[in-house]
Amino acid sequence: MQHPIVSHDEWTAARKALLAKEKKLTRARDALAAERRALPWVKVEKTYVFDGANGKVTLADLFEHRDQLMIYHFMFGPDWEAGCTGCSFLCDHVDAARRHFEHNNLSFAAVSRTSVDQIEAYKKRMGWTFRWVSSLGSDFNYDFKVSFRKEALEAGPVEYNFRPQKLAMEDMHGESMFF
Repeated sequence: MQHPIVSHDEWTAARKALLAKEKKLTRARDALAAERRALPWVKVEKTYVFDGANGKVTLADLFEHRDQLMIYHFMFGPDWEAGCTGCSFLCDHVDAARRHFEHNNLSFAAVSRTSVDQIEAYKKRMGWTFRWVSSLGSDFNYDFKVSFRKEALEAGPVEYNFRPQKLAMEDMHGESMFF
């Protein structure tokens, strides 16, 4: 790509024009985020129970006395040898950020459809300390449309990321927010 060489004044004028577009995009993104925050909420009617390192925990327990909870649906199926590399990369950044989440009344937990033993071994290998629980044997991942039974995948498109998609994997990633 060829870049023109210009004077400082010409560069400054071009940069100011681009900055005006960037500011417009920022305002549009802020407005979209406000719309997302204003969406109606859905009451969770089921009592979800997970397996944790220290025994059974409910979805309510994962709040850890905070008002908000972010669940990261970590791709790690029951027959996998290790967690998803993309999910792992994201979670490499969780422990440092978690201090800020918790200070702002937000708890974080990861949920996977594999055994708690597999989770704990992988957590140790990766050096992570955040809470990560197993939903194996639970409807949680299915109800939140990040895991899919083989029959559903074979039958045709499944709903993932709010639209029908033809997927080949039983477990996908996602985020769920609770209050």
